[in-house]
Amino acid sequence: MRSSLLSFSLLGGALAARPFINEPDTGFDSYFADLPAGELPPLNKLVGLHDFDAAARRHLPTQNYTYYRNGAAGEWSYRNNLEVYNRYSLRPRVMVDVTNIESTLPTTILGHNFSAPFFISPCARGGYGNKGMEKGLVEGAAAGDILYMPALLASMTMEEIAVFKKEDQVTFQQVYLDSNDTATQEIFDRAKQTGSKAIVFTIDSAADGNRHRAARYGVGSADSAYTLITWDLYDHLQTMTDLPIVLKGIQTVEDAQKAVEHRAPAIYLSNHGGRQIDGARSPLDVALEIHRQAPEVFQQTEVYVDGGVRYGADVVKLLALGVKAVGLGRPFMFANVYGTEGVTRAIEMLKHEIAIDAANAGIADLKNIDASVIDWTPNWALP
Repeated sequence: MRSSLLSFSLLGGALAARPFINEPDTGFDSYFADLPAGELPPLNKLVGLHDFDAAARRHLPTQNYTYYRNGAAGEWSYRNNLEVYNRYSLRPRVMVDVTNIESTLPTTILGHNFSAPFFISPCARGGYGNKGMEKGLVEGAAAGDILYMPALLASMTMEEIAVFKKEDQVTFQQVYLDSNDTATQEIFDRAKQTGSKAIVFTIDSAADGNRHRAARYGVGSADSAYTLITWDLYDHLQTMTDLPIVLKGIQTVEDAQKAVEHRAPAIYLSNHGGRQIDGARSPLDVALEIHRQAPEVFQQTEVYVDGGVRYGADVVKLLALGVKAVGLGRPFMFANVYGTEGVTRAIEMLKHEIAIDAANAGIADLKNIDASVIDWTPNWALP
């Protein structure tokens, strides 16, 4: 016990002592050193998702960039979301035929077909990144044949977003709900009328997020009231629409099990991008907790995860636990600074990374990954 406590103490001290680098140093600043201040780098010169963050930061007004970038309080959870994936090491297998790995990228999400096991997570205020607002997100998702979940607090209304949807394009509508049945029914009806195939109910925002960075620039939480969110309310909501209602914001194995008890068609592990309560665990750690304590949950309902995903290997680690699909929010909001072409480019990048990272790990089929491909002992705890 004492050695465990010492390990945690040393880890905490190490994290506190070193500065946090928002993006890894892969040569972005030196490569674009001669680019005029505020000018976007050429899209075809960006090589990874982190590049979109760096490009957006140098291009957008500080207030706009801060709205997307900010986290709660001291931003430990935001930082942890990004760093947690490197605490669990891959165990690559060799001499495996991986030549057909790309053919295993397509998946289904609530029965709908998509070209890859990742999606664009709900994020508000697309207009802060591009004057076209959410147009680039919905069009990019269509071009890349992935799922887009528009946010209730998007810059565009549901109806305006629907105008840019490709025929037969599947979207799920994110919502904030409370006990006001009249307002809720209106939201449900609008979502269905505009073609949404599911409701994504955010349940991790019962109170205002404690966002210090955002407060400095006047871009705090768009949902700041105390809200009544209970399992009884969820049961009631399911009687108000025939659309499946996904629960977004599950953060413990206990609540994952409760969601199954309440017939949730899917659960979405998320800590709101580290924007609600600092100190909340990463969704990867929640997925690992479910895998260890209640693995049957992954068979009983579909499980989605977002939070800190920036590389193909991050997606592979989540799929190895039994996760059905992986969400990304900030990377696509930053890609949307370039509009439809930027979002499409980011989708292509991630598809390629997932395929080559899985192949280099000796994974032949993304739908048949064994959790043993990862060493789930945190590398800081190894002797």
